[in-house]
Amino acid sequence: MNRTAILSKSKFEHQIDILSESKHVFETEVNAINLVKDALDEKFVRIVELISNCAGKVIVTGIGKPGHVSRKIAATMSSLGTSSFFLHPAEALHGDLGMISANDIVIAISYSGESEEITRILPSIKLIGSTLIGISGNQNSSLVRYSDYSFVFPKFKEACAMNLAPTSSTTVEMVLGDALAVCLSKIYGFQERNYALYHPAGSLGKKLLIKVNDIMHSGHKNAVVIAGTKLKDAIIEMSTKAIGIINIVNKKHELIGVFTDGDLRRTFTRGVNVYDLSVDDVMVKTPIYINSDMLAVDALKMMKDNNISAIPIICDYKLVGTVRVNDILGVGIFV
Repeated sequence: MNRTAILSKSKFEHQIDILSESKHVFETEVNAINLVKDALDEKFVRIVELISNCAGKVIVTGIGKPGHVSRKIAATMSSLGTSSFFLHPAEALHGDLGMISANDIVIAISYSGESEEITRILPSIKLIGSTLIGISGNQNSSLVRYSDYSFVFPKFKEACAMNLAPTSSTTVEMVLGDALAVCLSKIYGFQERNYALYHPAGSLGKKLLIKVNDIMHSGHKNAVVIAGTKLKDAIIEMSTKAIGIINIVNKKHELIGVFTDGDLRRTFTRGVNVYDLSVDDVMVKTPIYINSDMLAVDALKMMKDNNISAIPIICDYKLVGTVRVNDILGVGIFV
């Protein structure tokens, strides 16, 4: 039997109840979360208050699995209004400590509190003068001794069968980081608009940030004719611009009517001679319009409510552009 076959067979030597084992992992980690929840005290409150009053940045550092958690905590804090970034402790030993200044707060996460890469940067952090917050599961660790403030987890079991691999410990580190980020965001009065500002490519960001003037057809791309224009010439303008609507304006460039491709079809069904008519004879004289500072998502709702596919945009009573349903859908905004 070759080596590959032996290894393949050895992987399945032990039969387990997969569902039972999986539920045991959940139960173990949930139990750890509940133990940490019950252990939250004034020390945690002080840490939140300290970070909320930080004049500089919040730097989160960790190595191994806690390093991955630290990166996520820093990202969550940043997205919820706390200026934060992840610092790899090994890179910190080779110059990245220069990212830290005296008015910053460093959150160092190490469940043992003795990870070499972490303990080696602690003296430098103290010399720089930044505030050090240690998150650990070991009250007597080097990390806790060096820290200005610390939070020590209560004892719990890892979900790993050997009680070795970081499982429960990384879960509670993650949840603790989420608690920090959420509490801080509420202290700042962080709102949806703030969240959208930091997530412009996300669905919420687009809905709260993109206005119709960001995506409208304007200038030579907009379909516009002056009042009194022959209908045949207006049709040519409509077909050239291909946005499904033509806007009729007076000499002051104020909107006085619209004519859509639907209106054109209805006009033809009446058997009229387009060479005899002016656009004034067939236009809708009380058009629905929107202001240029309207959010695209609100414009989309209005068009859907009124069953129209395009709508003129005005600013200071003057026509400035047109936006279509497809323009808004095209940038990823839906209702």
